[in-house]
Amino acid sequence: MLFFFVVSFANATFNLTTIPFNAGYSPLFGDANLVRSPDGNGVRLLLDRFTGSGFISSNMYQYGFFSANIKLPSDYTAGVCVAFYTSNGNVFEKTHDELDFEFLGNIAGKPWRFQTNLYGNGSTNRGREERYRLWFDPTKDFHTYSILWTPNNIIFYIDEIPIREVERSEEMGGDYPSKPMSLYATIWDASNWATSGGKYKVNYKYAPFVSEFKDLVLHGCSVDPIQEVSATGACSGIHAELQAQDYATITPMRRRAMRRFRERYMYYSYCYDTLRYPVPPPECVIIPSEKQRFMETGRLRFGGSHRPRRPRRGGRTATPVDENEQVM
Repeated sequence: MLFFFVVSFANATFNLTTIPFNAGYSPLFGDANLVRSPDGNGVRLLLDRFTGSGFISSNMYQYGFFSANIKLPSDYTAGVCVAFYTSNGNVFEKTHDELDFEFLGNIAGKPWRFQTNLYGNGSTNRGREERYRLWFDPTKDFHTYSILWTPNNIIFYIDEIPIREVERSEEMGGDYPSKPMSLYATIWDASNWATSGGKYKVNYKYAPFVSEFKDLVLHGCSVDPIQEVSATGACSGIHAELQAQDYATITPMRRRAMRRFRERYMYYSYCYDTLRYPVPPPECVIIPSEKQRFMETGRLRFGGSHRPRRPRRGGRTATPVDENEQVM
């Protein structure tokens, strides 16, 4: 059973070093809705009818490992988006890179869903979305969400279980994120797309919506994005150290855990969306047994409504699937 495998595997540890909030981050917006924890090691981000909130790393990084323990809002959370991601859109507006965890709220009684995505060199028309369910309730306790980004690969982790890997290939070219990025965390009103394609909006009767972040990790080479080229040599030692860490390798046990997670909890994959991509993007590894589970839309063959959604603000595209799609 996957559940047993996940629970037993979660006893592993990456032995991460955390930093206080003020040592690595600063408020991004909605300052009054960003509440630091008494010990200084975490923050609460609030969304109310006036504003959301967010924070950003004080530095930009040329590759790195970014992690946080996150607890999501409970009860009615339709239209709410909580994001934990890296980006350089504030510096490279038209050629930005990005790696996303985006958590999508739901009506009361329905679970949170989430997606991972990546963009390289401004490739917003080539979003690489995958969507999933979770094997736990993310509102009850803190869980660890991590992004590894190296010159060779990208791995998304939940509780030290790899859920997705993207390996760099020559064919990807500039679509592989390679410019320095900052780490962001935000909560905001995404009523126009986040829940059932915008059918269910944020209901501020349930506000404030509170997301909590603690045990923050920033491990990478801090660089000046304007001096990106000259920074490559200066970062070589840190890059080697990063790629030598335990979390930089997907062991056979971890690969089995990742495969089992994806078999049970992934309900949309761009790699199987032949309507968007008649020829799969070069980083896609097409597994015949997995492909059989998906329709040409990239969605599972059974259950749910399949209405497409409109792109959301900022030009970043959203996965064209219905939030309440049943996968079991």
